[in-house]
Order: sequence, then structure tokens, then C-alpha cells
Amino acid sequence: MEKIRVGVVGATGMVGQNYVRLLGSHPWFRVTHVSASPRSSGKTYAEAVAGRWVMDEPIPTTVANLVVADAQDVQAAAGACDFVFSALGMAKPAVRQLEEACAGAGLPVISNNSAHRMTDDVPMLIPEVNPDHTSIIPFQQERRGWEGGFIAVKPNCSLQSYLPPIYALMQSGYEVESIIVTTLQAVSGAGHPGVSSMDVIDNVVPFIPGEEEKTEQEPLKILGSLQEGRIVPSPSPTVSAHCTRVPVIDGHTACVSLTFAGQIPSLDQIRTAWRGFLGAPQELRLPTAPRPPLVYREEPDRPQPRKDRNTASGMAISVGRLRPCPVMDIRFVALSHNTVRGAAGGAILSAELLRAQGFLGR
Repeated sequence: MEKIRVGVVGATGMVGQNYVRLLGSHPWFRVTHVSASPRSSGKTYAEAVAGRWVMDEPIPTTVANLVVADAQDVQAAAGACDFVFSALGMAKPAVRQLEEACAGAGLPVISNNSAHRMTDDVPMLIPEVNPDHTSIIPFQQERRGWEGGFIAVKPNCSLQSYLPPIYALMQSGYEVESIIVTTLQAVSGAGHPGVSSMDVIDNVVPFIPGEEEKTEQEPLKILGSLQEGRIVPSPSPTVSAHCTRVPVIDGHTACVSLTFAGQIPSLDQIRTAWRGFLGAPQELRLPTAPRPPLVYREEPDRPQPRKDRNTASGMAISVGRLRPCPVMDIRFVALSHNTVRGAAGGAILSAELLRAQGFLGR
């Protein structure tokens, strides 16, 4: 199979670098276009990230000598690639405008940004949870007059840790009524250089702007239904979130308590549901799909970011500490790698799903 040409818009930032790293040896996709701010345009990619390449692995040789384009030059992207990943570090209105310009030029956009997450005809994908939401794309294209182009987004990075385990229970027939979640979010979630060391070392910061609102609202859209060409958010479960920044480099942890609306499963039934859970990525055998997507840890002190964030190359969700809750019904701890599964890796998995469904590379 000839590889599909990929562009990374915002390629010099931390998320953009992760796209470049993860796509270096991808069996379906190859990076043929990189773009960033005007101060980087005209340089080779290696020159543009010199002194600020923060990945553990070297720059892929296939990308190092690509000349960085201006991110605003949509026509350059349209001529060089078949779709783009958006990792822009700009204000929401500017991101929205540029992503729409790319889609209008016939380029599918898979975005890491929040600008279109709550747009009602844009799918916000966790591929194991709502792969059917991609069927909104033809409505999006018709409504906006886009030929070939469209926008799909990934959700907030913290959701990847706890929503798939909850969805697995719902898929097993256990209706979830309410959730209280406390996220302990790694500093890499703030980008690079991110949070000041003086603020986070020996400390927990109990406020991340906009994070609690995203954590409470985005799951309802992901669990929502398609009605008349729009995604209607689910009325339940109710989510109450506390979002904190902790002195961990990578790996978002979620401490979750939840109440069921009807039958309360036993702890053994919950573990069985988690261990048996498979989604569309696993059934389609997508290249980066973790198998299994949920890994249950029996140890009383797991999951831990340092020990578990790289499970299945950072694409699996680790779950543990399942026990009864004296206030709600059950409680557990979940963990995902925020810059892999929660960012670039999750978007790449979404692109693989879109390709398998016929939306890319036609």
C-alpha cells in the first residue's frame, strides 16, 4: 500500500514533535509537509527545532530536511499532503479559522486543539468509544460546502484515562448515573516549557484554567447521539471534576468514584468487563491500536505514572485499585499517557480509524 501523505501543522511545538516522532515509521502514513509560525518557515525542520527538540528519540531522517512552511499557507499544505494533523499553539479563534480554511481547501483535519470540540457537527473521537460519530462527516461537508475536507478532533487529554473504563461498563449493560473524578495531571500537559519549576516542584496546583469545564462537558458529547446531522450530548452521566497539576513529567492519573443508575455490578463483573473490552480499533486491527485497550493491575499500589504510562507504547489505559465506595457505588484509579494516548497518539489512532472507514486516502 502506498503511504498516505501527511502534514503536521504546528510541527515545532511539543505536540507537533510527538506527531513527527510517532509517524516516523508508521506503516500507513508518511510526513511530507511540516508548518509552523513565520519565525520557523524557510528553515529545515532540524534547524527549526534545534535546541528545543524535547523527544527522547532523534528526529526521523525522513523529516529532518523538510523545509518548514508558514502554517497560514493553506495552499502549500494542500499541494503537499492528503490530510493534516493540527497541533497549533494559537488562540482559539485563529485555530478555528485556519482549520476551517484547510478543510475548505479539501484537506481533512484531525485536530489536537479544542477550538472545534464542542461544534455540533464535528466528531470528537475516542476510537474505542464512539467510532460511529464519524458518520457525521458527510453532513458537516454538505452544510459547509467542503469537498473532500472535514474536521475531526480528539478530546481533552485527561478524558482518555477514565472514560474508556467507564464506557466499557456501559457497554456491558451497567448504566452510570454520576461520576466524581479528580485528575492528577502531568506537567507535560501544559506544553514546553510549561509550568514553572518553582510553581510545581514540592507542590500540587489545584487549578488548571478551563480543565474542569472540559472534563465535565466533553464526555457527554462523546457519549451523545447523532440526530439530524448533529451530535446531541448525552444527558448523563453527571460529572463533577477536580483537576490538578502535579510534579510528574508524563501520565495523567484519574481517581474516580461513580454511582450506577440501576444494577450495581460486582467487582468481579467489573474486572471481567474491563478485561474483555475491545473496540473498533482492536477489531479492525489498526496499526497503533493497543490490545487490550484496558489493562487491569491487581497490585494494590498501581497504576503509577512512572511504571505504567508506557504500557502498549503509551496507547493503553491502565486501571487499578477497584474497590467499593462508602459514599457512591465503586471507586478506581486509571492512568493514560497524556502526550501519547492523550494527544498525538490518540489523534493518529483516529486517523487510522478514518482511513479504515474510507474517509482518508480515497
